[in-house]
Amino acid sequence: MITAFLNQKGGVGKTTLSYSFATALALSRRRVLLIDADPQHGVLTWQSHREAAPLFPIVGLPTDKLHREMNAHAPNYDHIIIDAPPQVSSIARSIILAVDLILVPVQPSPHDIWSAKTVIDLINEASTFKENLKTVFIVNRKITNTALGRDVFTALENYPFPVLNTAVCQRVAFAESATLGQSVLETEPDSPAAREIESFTREVLEMMNNDQENRTGKRHRK
Repeated sequence: MITAFLNQKGGVGKTTLSYSFATALALSRRRVLLIDADPQHGVLTWQSHREAAPLFPIVGLPTDKLHREMNAHAPNYDHIIIDAPPQVSSIARSIILAVDLILVPVQPSPHDIWSAKTVIDLINEASTFKENLKTVFIVNRKITNTALGRDVFTALENYPFPVLNTAVCQRVAFAESATLGQSVLETEPDSPAAREIESFTREVLEMMNNDQENRTGKRHRK
C-alpha cells in the first residue's frame, strides 16, 4: 500500500502524521519506507535529531518523476508513506499518480476547510488516471472541547471525500517527541497522543482492507 499525506496548505501537520503513521506500521512488524517528497525535507530533518536506531528507512525524493520511482521500491516493502510538499506542484501530481490512498490533513479552522477545495480539485483532476484511488480527510491538531473541533466534521461533509472518525488533537507530546527524532509511540506509548495515532492507523488499515475485499469480490462476480 502506498499512502501520501497531501494538502496544499502548509502547517497542517503532514510531516508529523507521516512519521507517526510509519512508526505505527513499523512497530506492528510491517516493512515500511518513508519518502520525503518535500523540498524543505521535514522528515529528513526530524530523523537527523534521532539518536536511537531507526525503525524504518527514509528516502528524500522531491521529484516530479516520483511515480516512476515506485516500481523500484514497492516490491521491498509492505507500506510506502509519502510526505508531500505544501503546495500544488508537479511533484504533488506525481505523488497522486503513485499512491493508492491520499490522506488529507485538515485543521479545524474555517480557512483550512475552505482551502481544502484546492487539493480536492487537484485530486479529482488526477483521479481520471487512477480508477481505484482512495482519498479521505483526517482532522488534525484538533483543540478539544471547542465548537470548531466538533463542527469541522460537519463542514467537511460538503466535500466529496469521507472523513476518518479518529481526530488527532493538538498535544505537547508531539512537539516533545519530534525534538528527539521520535514518535509519541516511542516516547509516550500510553499517552492520549499515542492512542490517537494507533486509532487512526487501525482505521486506515481497516478501510483499505475492506476496499480491497470489495474490489476482489467484484472481480470474482464478473
